[in-house]
Amino acid sequence: MGRSSVLAALGLVLVWQVLVTHTAHARQNAGDRAATLKRAVVVRTGTPIQLDGLLNEDAWTKSSSIGEILQREPREDVPATEDTEVRLLFDDSNLYIGVLCRDSDSNGIIATQMSRDADLSVDDRIEILLDTFLDRRNAFYFSTNPAGALVDGLIVENGQQINREWDAIWDVRARRVDAGWSAEFAIPFKSLNFSRDGLLWGFNFSRTIRRKTEETRWAGPRLDIRFTQVSEAGEIEGLSSLEQGRGLDVRPYASGRWVDPPPVGSRSTQRDVGADVFFNITPSLKLTGTVNTDFAETEVDNRQINLTRFPLFFPEKRAFFLENAGVFSFGAPAGGGGGGGGNELLPFFSRRIGLLAGQEVPILAGIKLAGKAGRFDIGVLDMSTRETRRNNTIIPAENFFVTRVKRNIWKQSYVGGIFTNGNPEDPSSARTYGADIRLNTSRFLGVAGRNFSIDSYALKVANQGIQDNDNSYGVAVTYPNDKWSLGVDWRRIERNFKPALGFVQRGDVSRVNTTTNFRIRPRSLLGLREMFFQFMTNRFVRLSYGRVESWRIFTAPVHLTWNSGDRFEINLNPTFERLFVPFQISSGVTLPPGDYRFTRYRVELLTSPRRAWKVDTTWWLGTYWSGRADQITGQFQYKWAPHVDTSFRYDQTFARLKEGNFAARIFSLRANYAFSPFLTLSNLAQYDNDSKNFGWQSRVRWILRPGREIFLVVNHGWIREVDADGLTHFRTSGRGVAAKAQYTLRF
Repeated sequence: MGRSSVLAALGLVLVWQVLVTHTAHARQNAGDRAATLKRAVVVRTGTPIQLDGLLNEDAWTKSSSIGEILQREPREDVPATEDTEVRLLFDDSNLYIGVLCRDSDSNGIIATQMSRDADLSVDDRIEILLDTFLDRRNAFYFSTNPAGALVDGLIVENGQQINREWDAIWDVRARRVDAGWSAEFAIPFKSLNFSRDGLLWGFNFSRTIRRKTEETRWAGPRLDIRFTQVSEAGEIEGLSSLEQGRGLDVRPYASGRWVDPPPVGSRSTQRDVGADVFFNITPSLKLTGTVNTDFAETEVDNRQINLTRFPLFFPEKRAFFLENAGVFSFGAPAGGGGGGGGNELLPFFSRRIGLLAGQEVPILAGIKLAGKAGRFDIGVLDMSTRETRRNNTIIPAENFFVTRVKRNIWKQSYVGGIFTNGNPEDPSSARTYGADIRLNTSRFLGVAGRNFSIDSYALKVANQGIQDNDNSYGVAVTYPNDKWSLGVDWRRIERNFKPALGFVQRGDVSRVNTTTNFRIRPRSLLGLREMFFQFMTNRFVRLSYGRVESWRIFTAPVHLTWNSGDRFEINLNPTFERLFVPFQISSGVTLPPGDYRFTRYRVELLTSPRRAWKVDTTWWLGTYWSGRADQITGQFQYKWAPHVDTSFRYDQTFARLKEGNFAARIFSLRANYAFSPFLTLSNLAQYDNDSKNFGWQSRVRWILRPGREIFLVVNHGWIREVDADGLTHFRTSGRGVAAKAQYTLRF
């Protein structure tokens, strides 16, 4: 990260000053915004609120609505077709949000799901954003539907990321009423971080009427503005004398499990106890400790078959690492300018801790500090694992340390740094250092709602025995708006850049991605809601050879979405790949070194999610490496609202190459039943012909009350075998049962 990186960063800041900070238009628009800023008052109530979904207490009827809720889609900034009333109250313990969603067609209200953290994009729903620091960057997210599902998350860096796996202690009740449907939220102040001296909070509200594909919003009802853009939220005032008690939560747990066959050196039955402790050093800075961390309740990963030369990415699903995960995010989103995946390079990837080659490594203890101190965002993580035995190999105890700091500058920008220490695969020294800068505005050249950002980063690893070619750096420029969305993203990843606690999909390359998106919304044309045109490119150069390794062009000349919610798309995807060494794409099929040019075509049809039956199908066809291939994926989903949600998904690739033919297949079946928003049963069965393993997991989650939960998880695996007579049968390869109970004590 030498002199050139520093000069580049200074150049970015200079460009930013010229384009954004010192334009007369921007200053004028700031004054205009202050004059039109949405603001509402939260009223203190001295009488208890009974959380039943009905706004029938005197406190609700005497309070005022926050004001008019306007359309964002399909017609921005015009009156909604159905009225919505939102009222705000608070007492010593909770913030209360009451919502009445009037609807002229109560039979048309859609509520298909009840389970915790369900995807409510298919339902009528209401969404709430709370920017408790009024920093215009980060916020808490809460949502529900007419069935009363509890959905929450953390919005990071003005919507750059949203961590939907975060679970807070809060409650909501929803109810169908004659006028439509209503909901009552009770959000404890103990579940929020905030500035003790803050007199104003950022706030926004959104309602979706699914049968009309209509979204209405309180603040920022414009197509260029996403709901998660915290900078465009309104404000609420009137909150005073807020307390978090001692700011101490203790969450002990007890678990037990039975595994057959047991891991080498372990017993088939295991019992354990442990605890997580949460302490608010300040209302905005939380210290979390964990002892004997247990992840018995974690859902299994979705199956993937790797037909690429690069490692696959599996997302983090463990609750401890997901809490406040956004504070450790780093750098520009990969592919922010076009075509890449957001996970192709992560200097810190929490799955490196406590997991090795897909096997669990017991965590002894850990601490995490996360939150805000003034204009700084701080994240510190220190974890220790136990010595364990896997397949007759001793895995030594290890300690891992990560720190992430960001200094907020201007309204939506920051500069930051990251440091990691530890190597889960080797006791040798391994460290990663990095710095990044994000320059972001939603008022580019003084125009309200026009988004523009510049992101840049530089990283260096210091692994024992490696002394050069161990850097990575890049820059992304994006213009992500509704009608036009443009971007370019360049980065360099050197041969020895291998962060021990991170994830790198593809190294020893320099790559450029670009994206151009254009969207049209015809007023009256065969029921069309949107026509979307896309052109993306990426190009990789192998640094060791100084030659192009691959390039890809992705176009969407046809991308149509109807008012019904149905979508149809046709894509054209010319591709070039250069192999410098042989590549085994499948068992028994190896591609020799050389140049390969092929063109893939895609036809995709997705039916509307508002129907009880939903069918999605995608067909990739055309030339493929040295021959041809067809990849067919599909999902059939049936919902018996709001209790039953079932789906069957398949992904099959049939390749016919000069070097041989192969077929890759994955099948999965989900069958979920929600007895209520607090008691759910989920089942997932999966099979792939690569591992020849059929696996099933059944998972019960019972929320006795928010903060008090019981989990029961059953796993069973079978291996597909063919006997001497050519008959296929399945042999049990492993099975287990795990139970866990956790109880949160708040002080």
